[in-house]
Amino acid sequence: MKNWSLFQGIGKFVYTYRKLIIAVWILLAATFSVLALKLPDSLSGSGFEMEGSFKKVENMMQQDFGQPKSSVMVLFESDTLSPQDTQYKNTVERTLKKLRDVDHAVSVTSPYSSAKMIKGNTSYATVNFDLNFGELKKSIEQIRSKTTSTKDVKIGITGGPVIAEDINTASQKDLARAEAIGLPAALIILLLAFGGLVAAGLPILIGLISVACAMGVLYLVSQELNLTIFILNVVPMIGLALGIDFALLLVNRFREELEKHPVQKAVITSVQTAGRSIAFSGLCVFLGLSGMLLIQIDIFRSVALGGMVVVIISVINALTFLPAVLSILGPRINSLMILKRNRERSGWKAFATFVMKRPGIMLTASIAILVLFLLPVRHLELSIPEAESLPPDYQSRIMFEKFEDTFGKKDLYPVTIVAKSNGDITSSDNLKRAEQLVERLKKESVVDRVDSLFSHTGGIPPDQLQSFIKTKEGKRRLQSVLDHYSKDNLTVIQAYLSVGVTSDKAKQWVKDWEGEKNGLKLTLGGSTKFNQEIFDEILNKTPEGLVIVLLSTFVILLLAFQSLFIPLKAIVMNILSLSATFGLLVWIFQSGNLMDPVSIGLMIPVFTFGIVFGLSMDYEVFLISRIQEVYENTGDNDKATLDGLTSTSKIITSAAAIMIVITGSFVTTDVMPVKQIGIAIALAIFIDATLVRMILVPSLMKLMGKWNWWLPFREHTVKNHAQ
Repeated sequence: MKNWSLFQGIGKFVYTYRKLIIAVWILLAATFSVLALKLPDSLSGSGFEMEGSFKKVENMMQQDFGQPKSSVMVLFESDTLSPQDTQYKNTVERTLKKLRDVDHAVSVTSPYSSAKMIKGNTSYATVNFDLNFGELKKSIEQIRSKTTSTKDVKIGITGGPVIAEDINTASQKDLARAEAIGLPAALIILLLAFGGLVAAGLPILIGLISVACAMGVLYLVSQELNLTIFILNVVPMIGLALGIDFALLLVNRFREELEKHPVQKAVITSVQTAGRSIAFSGLCVFLGLSGMLLIQIDIFRSVALGGMVVVIISVINALTFLPAVLSILGPRINSLMILKRNRERSGWKAFATFVMKRPGIMLTASIAILVLFLLPVRHLELSIPEAESLPPDYQSRIMFEKFEDTFGKKDLYPVTIVAKSNGDITSSDNLKRAEQLVERLKKESVVDRVDSLFSHTGGIPPDQLQSFIKTKEGKRRLQSVLDHYSKDNLTVIQAYLSVGVTSDKAKQWVKDWEGEKNGLKLTLGGSTKFNQEIFDEILNKTPEGLVIVLLSTFVILLLAFQSLFIPLKAIVMNILSLSATFGLLVWIFQSGNLMDPVSIGLMIPVFTFGIVFGLSMDYEVFLISRIQEVYENTGDNDKATLDGLTSTSKIITSAAAIMIVITGSFVTTDVMPVKQIGIAIALAIFIDATLVRMILVPSLMKLMGKWNWWLPFREHTVKNHAQ
């Protein structure tokens, strides 16, 4: 076997300074654990924010037209009273009077200020703020305390800030619930793998320390960068699964080496072999996550950054703190045994022999199953998660759905167009251009109606309107309209669509209308533009990230195994298993086979690929590393594959089972995107550790023989240990 001096050096260093390393890690863990407790309050928003036209329009509306930075909606509803009844009105007025004292509230808009805010027996008010919606936790608590339903009028609150705050709260509850299920299940699997409490408990400790330190580091990062609340679930999910898996591999190798060597040699060899696998595995996970950094949307950058931090810490932890602890424990790693240690591998050897004797059949059967799983992927529909991310019984979701159903998405979410002219927009020429633009908009097939400056001036022609505005009486009469729709060289136009505001037709329309029209520069905003920009950013940047991840992973595995075909096989099989996972997600969620139908979150496929592509390499590296060890000593590909599969099957199965229970425990969560990502990762790992690693890999290794280890321009040599 090749002398990996770097990892051998790490092993020697850790053993020599084991007590100091443990002391440093205890100090770090204690410090970062305190900071980790502060992380939830430092997170904000859904994370679906990016620089673009939507953001520009939002900023212009706030800075130039006095639109608040954020708003909370207060809904009033009665089964018996009309909004015009005195009792209903009094309830509304009393409530709004209380809300004017809420911190950072700049104004309160009454439902009686506009006929559009009343429909049937339902009305809504808005509390407007001078802070972004991720900064309103205290204000939302105050609103909740001041909005109490009466006997006749039900009162509830909703809106972006409230939904974001509820998702934050639900995420923290979900994390606690998932850990309460996943960690005990992982401990049981570790007990079955190791038989003893010390050996089983150590990986759990490593995983918890890695997560605590990562969350503490992310708290410091959150002071400079906006991080989404989604990392509260994703980082512990990745950190626990990866940290426990890495520790499982190293502890297993240490126990094997301890049977043949003294403690110092066992530690050094474990770091040199399993530690090397951990380093390459971590690098693959790191690269898989890094591809998301190209997508300039906060949620992707947050998850990528959070995942990369926990991966780095997990690797360093597994290569320093864990072997240092093992150096202290020595043979005591096998203490507190409660199950008989079973070294018999005949079952795994029989399975490996069965696969190796029928490589063609096993290969064909496995691929057929994967293709069957991936067939539903052609029906994949993606959406940006909103209130439906929350459990059905949350008030903010109930009120939001009531709000949209009552007042209608098409009326609630017009396309906001800010038209910019050369010179004052109220000049005669510019008013003509603006009016021509409005008339042109009205003729568009996807536009139902248009609201603009001209909608409120009684049809006065532009020439006369310009003259009228110059008079004292005209300016007095039209001042509120001018303030609402124009400022300097800007005018605001609202286009209400006749098609679904998030439909493909609507998204294409806002994309086509961006730019210069009728001598005016148009910048479009609103819900439709938001969806179009988010979808386009992901669709445009994902291929670039995919290429970078695939190429960098290929190079890493090429360097690790000195083979051309092993990296290619690993990448192709990963893509195949991930495609099968996405097909199963469609079958579970979209088709409603196991639950009520719901669309897949837009970020789920990207997250799943970024996380699982690297995680699954964990098994690939571990399995092929063992095969490579035997091959370099014997030169016999079949024997190397058989021995490698036999010696690693149990540990790979245990590692996969731990990842599945840790990530799969998030199926119990209430936040739908978290549930989807948990199930996606668990399914992908299950497919990868069974069909791929246990059947496809050995089948292909058998069929390709010595070609597995071929690399151009290199003559391969092996040690001959034949007697």
